Amino acid sequence: MGKQEQLEDYLKTLKKVAIAYSGGIDSSYLLFIANKVLSKKQVLAVIANGSMIPRKDYEEAITFLKEQHFQYIEVPYKPLEIKAFKENHKDRCYYCKKELMTTLKKEANKHGYETLLDGKNADDLTVYRPGNRATEEVGIISPLAKLEISKEEIRQYSKDLGISFWNKPSNSCLATRFPYNTTLTEEGLKKVEKSEEIIKGLGIKKVRVRVHDTIARIEVNPEDFEKILNMIKHKKEDNIIERIKNLGFSYVTLDLSGLKTGSFD
Repeated sequence: MGKQEQLEDYLKTLKKVAIAYSGGIDSSYLLFIANKVLSKKQVLAVIANGSMIPRKDYEEAITFLKEQHFQYIEVPYKPLEIKAFKENHKDRCYYCKKELMTTLKKEANKHGYETLLDGKNADDLTVYRPGNRATEEVGIISPLAKLEISKEEIRQYSKDLGISFWNKPSNSCLATRFPYNTTLTEEGLKKVEKSEEIIKGLGIKKVRVRVHDTIARIEVNPEDFEKILNMIKHKKEDNIIERIKNLGFSYVTLDLSGLKTGSFD
């Protein structure tokens, strides 16, 4: 029996589930399969609406839910009210994730869903993820990790199922763009989000803009360097460096080491 069949059988035993939905391919795949094997009335997507999530990602997640006619609820979430998050401590993710999952679980329970699942996969267990401990403490079930389903397998299964964004690059909380122990603000998170959208406008899918005080450090894959360097040669109004500076940065740099997930870890 393949892993997807194992997942389907496992979900059938749960009968009725809520899923913490982020809009990423992992939770999208899990949600898709749950709706495939259970009645749509027995599956509820619970999505947080907070400043740590890029607006475009959030809007695309809502679009997917509507297109698939999945049941969902939106839950307002204010991570900057959490001291450890705002002060960007190294264990920021633990405190944020614990508050987030506790909130989502309460909302799911209010709607009659006792079991909350998330999209954590097998690969997430092998990297620095302080939020993993928090989800376990809250009692969240992670079927993809439980059945040892990897990110690569999820992408392939999603492609086979016709999920259009099966190869969409993974994104992460906007707080990861700042060094630990740097005070986070709504304005700062928005600056990063807008900077990354400017760069994505060049056709670059994977980008991180890391912030060092008034310096914006661009991380993209080496094969995308040329796109940025060519744009810099253009006139000022088309120059992405000037556009990013106009968001409030004094200097903009391109990291020649390329993109590295979790580079501040």
